[in-house]
Amino acid sequence: MLNRHYHSMLGEKDIIFELFQYAQERGKVVGKDHVYDFSLGNPSVPAPDKVNQTIIDKVSHLDPLSLHGYSPGMGVPETRSAIAHALNQRYGMHYRPENIFMTIGAAGALAHALRAVTNPGEEIITFAPYFSEYKPYAAGASLRLSVVPADTDTFQINFTDFRTRLNPSVSAVLINSPNNPSGIVYSTATIEKLAAILTEKASEYGHPIYLISDEPYRDIVFSGTDSPYIASMYKDTLTCYSFSKSLSLPGERIGYLAVHPECTDGQDIIAICPQISRTIGHNGPASLMQRTIADVSTDTADLSVYEENVQIFYHALLSYGYHCVRPGGAFYLFPRTPEPDAYAFCERAKAKDLIVVPGDIFGCPGHFRIACCVPTQIVRQALPIFRELMEEYQ
Repeated sequence: MLNRHYHSMLGEKDIIFELFQYAQERGKVVGKDHVYDFSLGNPSVPAPDKVNQTIIDKVSHLDPLSLHGYSPGMGVPETRSAIAHALNQRYGMHYRPENIFMTIGAAGALAHALRAVTNPGEEIITFAPYFSEYKPYAAGASLRLSVVPADTDTFQINFTDFRTRLNPSVSAVLINSPNNPSGIVYSTATIEKLAAILTEKASEYGHPIYLISDEPYRDIVFSGTDSPYIASMYKDTLTCYSFSKSLSLPGERIGYLAVHPECTDGQDIIAICPQISRTIGHNGPASLMQRTIADVSTDTADLSVYEENVQIFYHALLSYGYHCVRPGGAFYLFPRTPEPDAYAFCERAKAKDLIVVPGDIFGCPGHFRIACCVPTQIVRQALPIFRELMEEYQ
């Protein structure tokens, strides 16, 4: 019999993908240079040459059976060692290879983290605005997702509401910094306060409250931004990382889960990850990519264009009358819409061949997301349309 749950999901619109598809089709009619598509968060800079050369070297010199064979359940040992070493060097941590579990992107890391530290029916908390896929991720693990409304003046954590939602059934808190869709980076003060509350409540409830930190944009942080390494401030942290953004490798689906060396039951968390893989079919990433990452884990693509694009947009939008909290990283802006209905605003923009995403899908009505991962020329060409849109509301 057809699975009713997944069949019901067919009625749920993937708004971002629909907008992206619309832009593609519209471009065939009016010319792609006349459609300004800021819908999809797809990296727009090439992977470093070193990545390609490393792949060629591996294919040319490694034993094919080893190169293309199954990797160990935890991941290729050399890759786990390289990642632990890189984290220790950069953040002053003390990870060991056995604290690292290789995954199919950050999504795979989240799939394992959510199941490793929760049981079906328990509750996790996240903060608006949040990545729209958190809802199906939580549902897939049979968890209840509680969303703390946004502090729309700063997009730092709304601690007043957060405290009211904490209860003994909460087993984990899920955060995303730098944030998709706002581009905000949680400050040191924010993470310190979050860590203090979690420590206090874990003691009160008699069980750990794990912090699951979703960090695919960790390497896209703008100059002058206070950007702490979150795991260094709370020992019960599970860090979910992807090389999709830092190395511009979204199609290779390569990432990892890093469990803090002093995390409560940390050894067991890593140990059960291969068992989780067995139940969800999320077995290890490609051996070739794991072996490649072992040699390039400290490298990044040229990510500077994202900051340039965001800054151009930010200053221009403010001058036109938009309200926007200044991003500190990632490649998004999340301005307020000049009318309460973000869907209506986005449709109005769409009529001008300007494609942006309503904030409702990120748990934050009255806002819209701009993905700035496009050539800078496109950003500059789109600015007059944003100005024209605002003028219609003035």
